[in-house]
Amino acid sequence: MKKKVLVVDDSAFMRKVISDLVNSFDKFEVITTAKNGKDAIDKIKNLLPDIVTMDVEMPEMDGITALKIIMKENPLPIIMLSSITKKGADATIKSLELGAIDFITKPSSIFKVNTEDTKKELLEKLEVASKIKYTKNSIYNKPIYKEKLQNLSSFARGSKNIEKIIAIGTSTGGPRALQSVVPNIPGDINASVLIVQHMPKGFTKSLADRLNSMSELEVKEAEDGDVLETGKAYLAPGDKHLRLKKSRSGFVISLEQTELVSGHRPSVDAMMNSIAELKIDNVIGVIMTGMGSDGAKGLEKVKKEKGFIIAQDEDSCVVFGMPKSTIERKVVDVVVPLDRIAKEIINAMEV
Repeated sequence: MKKKVLVVDDSAFMRKVISDLVNSFDKFEVITTAKNGKDAIDKIKNLLPDIVTMDVEMPEMDGITALKIIMKENPLPIIMLSSITKKGADATIKSLELGAIDFITKPSSIFKVNTEDTKKELLEKLEVASKIKYTKNSIYNKPIYKEKLQNLSSFARGSKNIEKIIAIGTSTGGPRALQSVVPNIPGDINASVLIVQHMPKGFTKSLADRLNSMSELEVKEAEDGDVLETGKAYLAPGDKHLRLKKSRSGFVISLEQTELVSGHRPSVDAMMNSIAELKIDNVIGVIMTGMGSDGAKGLEKVKKEKGFIIAQDEDSCVVFGMPKSTIERKVVDVVVPLDRIAKEIINAMEV
């Protein structure tokens, strides 16, 4: 039986294009369309779709406002359609925080709408969404909260004398998961945090800014040549690998637009491999929700260099692929729910 999809967009052209794409897939069919958030809420109540694709910016009621109401009243998997603008990127990060499962970047011109890349991306995200079961108590639509953790011993923030490197990799469901982990890491931690989140160019800056506003850590989108400092987190920019190198000034970030690694750029494996190559034993590797297996090979190498590996458990993942692949390699030290990852990082700091 085909999964029922509701397509929401204020553009009649986009409604037609997205509907045609969805209807070209064997497992999915569009049951109706809606032209704004208010229209979508009414149709969800009456027609009970399995999945919704929703534009972020619409008149009368935008996608963010509609998303809040839907997640409260009739939670279900929602894939956002976003423009690559500062406003669009900020709104997209907000939508993921509120419980949207993922997003697709709107093509920059009508000539790029029906490409194989768009079709492949939409199908992948619909298939992920179709496996998610929402309830009113689902973890996906619980509010994100910050838990006060006991402070570690104080030291001068911004030191290049780093005790540990915390390396985090994630994909589908990651922006929301990161908002449950990063803000719960104390700002006075004697470590630097490196993050790879599979996300296109134009969106990672908004995610870094949002994490920074929630956190005691200073969170920024990584720049080529950044020297790691304690109490700071560095998020790989979209479309660039983040690799770590050692120099006389300390640990230095190298951003590279080289070939895809494990199917991605930025890639978790690319980051973890570069860390393992430094042959340092003060690494805490964290693998969280995401489709596929990116990160598993790299974390195996980190483990061989005496790294400590934390994986998110299946129940709290949106997609268990990346943690599962890592666990199967028998390199994981602890498997914990999302809300315990920050505590495990702090426990590992004390080892």
